[in-house]
Formats: sequence, C-alpha cells, structure tokens
Amino acid sequence: QVQLVESGGGLVQPGGSLRLSCAASGNIFSINAMGWYRQAPGKERELVATITSGSSTNYADSVKGRFTISRDNAKNTVYLQMNSLKPEDTAVYYCNANLKTKTSYWTYADMNYWGEGTLVTVSS
Repeated sequence: QVQLVESGGGLVQPGGSLRLSCAASGNIFSINAMGWYRQAPGKERELVATITSGSSTNYADSVKGRFTISRDNAKNTVYLQMNSLKPEDTAVYYCNANLKTKTSYWTYADMNYWGEGTLVTVSS
C-alpha cells in the first residue's frame, strides 16, 4: 500500500504565493514521476505540472512562469511553488505519483496513486 500526504493549501490573496508538498510512503520500489493536478468547482480535473525521476518537467500553459514543481528523491516528496496566484487558480489540488511497487518476491508493477487533495483558494 502507498500513501500520498499533501499539505500547504489555504487561503491567499491574488498575487500571493503558496507552496504545496506531497510525501509518498509505503510499498515504493522507485518513483517514475510525480505531479499535481487540480479540479475547480464544476470543472474536470486538469494537469498542473509533472516531474520525472530525471527531473524533466511539464507545465500547463496557464501556470507557466508562475508555478515551479520540484522533488526531493531522498524523501519521496514533490513540491509545487505557486507564485502570482490568480482567482482562477482556486481549486482542489491533487498529488499524483506513478511508481513501481513490489507485488511479490520476484515481481514489480507500475501503479498510479492519488492524494486526497488540498484546497487552494485565491480571493481578496
């Protein structure tokens, strides 16, 4: 079993900053990639940013230049630094991890896990 624990959400004024963290623990052999997605009220979940084990990053156009994703491989933790926040960034932010778990003595499987989400509200 794998757990993803998110932290760092909250209320912030437009133009402000927040830093989200997500720590993965449990049956983890290796992590292929981690990322952040968000879901605003009445909308579908969308990609915000991802980072691979080799630190290659990918961002949604709407957050490029404002958000930065990073990871600490030793701690199995991914971060999302969010600057210049806008009201339209208001959403529940979900951590995602694609990782390799040990399923038996000789076998492993690539699995996808989600955190429970943390609410980010950008409002004056």
